[in-house]
Amino acid sequence: MPIRERAGLVVEIGCGSGRLTRHLLDAGHRVLATDASPAMLEVAREVAVEAEDIRQVVLPDDALPDADAIVSVGHVLNYLSDEPAIRRALVSIAGALRPGGVLAIDLCDLEWAAARRDAHNIGDVGDNWAIVTRFSIPSPDRFVREITTFVRTEDGSWRRDDERHDNVLIDTALIPALLEEHGLQAAVEASFGKERLPVGLRALIGHRPASVVV
Repeated sequence: MPIRERAGLVVEIGCGSGRLTRHLLDAGHRVLATDASPAMLEVAREVAVEAEDIRQVVLPDDALPDADAIVSVGHVLNYLSDEPAIRRALVSIAGALRPGGVLAIDLCDLEWAAARRDAHNIGDVGDNWAIVTRFSIPSPDRFVREITTFVRTEDGSWRRDDERHDNVLIDTALIPALLEEHGLQAAVEASFGKERLPVGLRALIGHRPASVVV
């Protein structure tokens, strides 16, 4: 039986390679996918060709299109520069959600760092690759992952790549009150459904009542 297309528009924040976008499309939703990275957008365009649009949006300054649902995974907002930027992004998200619309995103709480304070650096190796991941907590509201990979190329030499993930952690318990100021009713949960998220990762689930317009 073909899936009936939903009338509402889902806006995805931080679509990355388009894996969630693909799931949303397969479920019959209209999707507008956004990301700050032009390189990731190029990958997503190949994975989710049926999307309404796939465009660059850099929060908190770029405006989001009006949406009937706003979703995100991968704690995208925690990659912003500081807590005020995260709060501004949440206000922007609230402003883009239409009456009756729903919100579902994940955020890293301060507990994320506290639970990993004693985490050891990790490494793994294969015949043609190796990866090393180092963790650090510069402050209670910052968590850093530095990842170094080595890959053997066709000529037998090795290529090294380094990436750094800086996450700003927040007290997620304060977020529902912030969103309520902008017309959203929201709650912080341990998961989106039956499958629990890792310790310190929270699901922020909310909606704008149909009778509230800001």
